[in-house]
Amino acid sequence: MDAKYTLESALTCPVCGHVKTETMPTDACQWYYECEGCHTVLMPLPGDCCVFCSYGTVPCPPVQAGTGCRG
Repeated sequence: MDAKYTLESALTCPVCGHVKTETMPTDACQWYYECEGCHTVLMPLPGDCCVFCSYGTVPCPPVQAGTGCRG
């Protein structure tokens, strides 16, 4: 993955509002994420490939690159 892509995204839990900045994987989409605030397990919203695309400030690197979800 080219360095021109943003690799950090702040995830916001839709249940409790907890925000945490995480480093995104460059070789796959992340389908599950447990909120540190309320322990809700987040999953992508319909039409999104990963939790970063649904709840993050920046979409995942594969989406930034225009290649779509890599599973």
